[in-house]
Amino acid sequence: MRAEASGMPLGVGDNIKISIASAGRLNIAVGIATSGRRKILSRTLDLISQQTRLPDSLVVCPAESEDMDQESIERFPFRTSVRLGRRGLTAQRNVILSAAGNADIIVFFDDDFFPQPDYLAEVEKIFVLNTDVVAATGRPMRDGANGPGLTAEDALAMIFAEVRKPTNPAISKTYGTYGCNMAFRMYPIRQHGLLFDENLPLYGWQEDIDFSRRLSPFGRIIESNSLCGVHLGAKGGRTSGVRVGYSQIANPIYLIRKRTVSIAFGWSLMWRNVLANLAKSFSSEPWVDRRGRLRGNCLALIDLALGRISPQRILHLD
Repeated sequence: MRAEASGMPLGVGDNIKISIASAGRLNIAVGIATSGRRKILSRTLDLISQQTRLPDSLVVCPAESEDMDQESIERFPFRTSVRLGRRGLTAQRNVILSAAGNADIIVFFDDDFFPQPDYLAEVEKIFVLNTDVVAATGRPMRDGANGPGLTAEDALAMIFAEVRKPTNPAISKTYGTYGCNMAFRMYPIRQHGLLFDENLPLYGWQEDIDFSRRLSPFGRIIESNSLCGVHLGAKGGRTSGVRVGYSQIANPIYLIRKRTVSIAFGWSLMWRNVLANLAKSFSSEPWVDRRGRLRGNCLALIDLALGRISPQRILHLD
């Protein structure tokens, strides 16, 4: 019996806990939105097929048909589907939500996130034992997004290392999920008609925080040290520096105005990025366009002063 079958709010009533715990199994869908990373995506899909607890379904949403190798999923021993979507992370993830069918849990992986073999088994355990949890995420063992990126070979060595699990598995409350690996309970998503905000275009910066914060009235958002994997931080398929810089200001302002994030969170996020771009613009890391980001920051601040700032304006920036 699935959680939504009781017709009661999650986390309320012992009968929900008993029915889920006795069943011990949830219907888990995995969704991957992808663009411009065909080879890496194939490696990620291979790892999903090696999970100790296989997903019940897999939905891949490429922006273009050439973004994935169709043959890479035809051999999987579970239901798979490929749905083309309008380019943009939020739009593509909404296509995945609509294709999730009767899933109890939807797990979103970035196309360059390599999960450990028991990732989905740990997801199921968390949601079965914690019926008030509506969103769960893990902190990557290594995150190439904060550096030049990691090779697939290095990531594979890490996730298949013999010593790999925390001695004391724990969950803790967190403000929002990390988009490279996050799992959501579908019951409140369906009940309240929640979608990713397509006003956050292209790379959709902070779309993960926005979506999980809108779920927060219905249950806990948690981070688990048993949800392990490596985020390669692949640089292909990224948005331009100017557009990223503009989004670093425009998106938090937008989310503050729609009241999904606090003013303190939004302003801290903005100014940390502005100061980092300013400090490193004269000796930028080779993998980050700091000057482009700083220019985007400045354009956004000008638009803020002129009262015309909007996340959508990055579609018109060169």
